[in-house]
Amino acid sequence: MSLPRASTQPGEPSQPELSQGEFPREFSPAERKVLLRLAHDSILSTLDLPRRELPLDPPTPHLAEPRGVFTSLYLRGELRGCVGYVLPSGPVYRAVAETARAAAFEDTRFAPVTREEAPHLEIELSILSPPAPILPQAIEIGRHGLLITLAPHRGLLLPQVPIEHRWDRITFLEQTCRKADLPLDAWKNGAKVEAFTAEVFGDGAESPRECSDL
Repeated sequence: MSLPRASTQPGEPSQPELSQGEFPREFSPAERKVLLRLAHDSILSTLDLPRRELPLDPPTPHLAEPRGVFTSLYLRGELRGCVGYVLPSGPVYRAVAETARAAAFEDTRFAPVTREEAPHLEIELSILSPPAPILPQAIEIGRHGLLITLAPHRGLLLPQVPIEHRWDRITFLEQTCRKADLPLDAWKNGAKVEAFTAEVFGDGAESPRECSDL
C-alpha cells in the first residue's frame, strides 16, 4: 500500500510546531475495542468466499477524523505483517480497516495470512497525529515519532522504536535519516524534520512492540 504524500502546494497554511505541552487525543476503551474488532473483521472478511464487504462508515464523529495509522500483526509473538499510512488519507475508522487488510495480505515480506492463522493473530494499532515541524532539541524520546524528508527521500520511525533500541535524541535523528537513505547528519543539513505522536494499543499487549520496517 503506497503512503500518501505531504502536500507542498503554494498558499497552503503552514502547520504549527509541536510544543512539549501538547498530547494526542485519547481513544476511549470502547473506541479501542471497536477499532481492534474492525481490524480483525477486515482480515476475516477478506478470507470469506465470496469475499464479504464491510460497512466502513465511521460510527462516531471522533472515528471519522482523518489520521495516519499503522497496523501491526503478530503471530505467536513474531511480526506477521505491518502496513500503514504516514499521513491521513481518510477517516481513522476506514484507515484501520485498510491497513489491517494490507498488513495481512500485501506486506511482501510475508506470505498472505491464512484462514488457520487469522483467529490467532494479535493486532497492534498505532494512531498517528498529523506530523508538524519540530526543533531537534524539542524531540522527546518515547513521545515523538519522526518523519525526515529531503526530496525524494523520506524516512519514518514510530515513537516506540528509540525506546526499544535505547537511543538518545541524536541517534534517533540519525537513524531516521538512515531509514530515508540519507546521510546520518542530513537532519542538520537541509532535511525537513517533523514529529508526530502515536497512540498505540493492541490485543492484550503489555507494551508497544516495534514494527521492524518503520
